[in-house]
Amino acid sequence: GLYFGFPKGRDVKDGRERAVDTLEYYDYEIKRIMKLAFELAKGRKKKVTSVDKSNVLESSRLWRQIATQVGKENPDVELEHVLVDTASMRLITGPAWMDVVVTENMFGDILTDEASVLAGSMGMLPSASLGESTVGLYEPIHGSAPDIAGKGIANPIGTILSTAMMLRHSLKLEAEAASIEKAVDAVITSGARTADIGGKLSTRQMADEIIKHIGE
Repeated sequence: GLYFGFPKGRDVKDGRERAVDTLEYYDYEIKRIMKLAFELAKGRKKKVTSVDKSNVLESSRLWRQIATQVGKENPDVELEHVLVDTASMRLITGPAWMDVVVTENMFGDILTDEASVLAGSMGMLPSASLGESTVGLYEPIHGSAPDIAGKGIANPIGTILSTAMMLRHSLKLEAEAASIEKAVDAVITSGARTADIGGKLSTRQMADEIIKHIGE
C-alpha cells in the first residue's frame, strides 16, 4: 500500500524540491486480504464492502478486479464495491449498511478513525493486524497512547475487546470471546463510563466492572 511502497522519499529535481510516495499492489497481495475478508464475513452477516478509488487510481482498478474474482469464488457472501469518498459519507449517514470492510492501507487508516466517532471514543474500538496464518497482532485502534500512559484515565474497552478478537480469530475460542463482549455490553448499558465517554471511572475501575460481568 501507499505507506510501505517504494520508491519513496524527497529530493531536488530541476531545482525544485520533490516528494514521492508509491502506491503499489501485486494481485496476490490483494487476493490474500480479500480471502480473509470473505472468511470473516462468513462468520458474520455474509457481506463484504470493498472500498477503493477505481475511478481514478490504477491500483484501485486492480483491487476491484481481484475483489470481484474472489467474490465469484464465494457466492454465499454479498460483495459491494464503494468508492472511498462515498464510503466516508455513508459511514456517518448510515453505518448499518456495512459489516466487513476491506480496503487499501491509507483508506482504511482514515476510515477507522472516522468510525471511532460513532462509538464515542477511539478507546472503544479493537483492532487486529492479521496475516495468512491465525497469528495476529491485537491492540486498540489508538495504539499505546503514550500521552496518557500511567495516568489511569485510558478507556480499557478497546484493549479488552481486542482480547476478545484474539480469542475468536487466533485461538478459535468463540464462547470465551462472546462472554467478554457480552460483559462489555452489560457494563456500557449499566451506565459505567470512563472520562472519554462522559464518566468518572478510572481505567482500573472500568476494567473491574467488566470483569465482574464475565461469565454471567
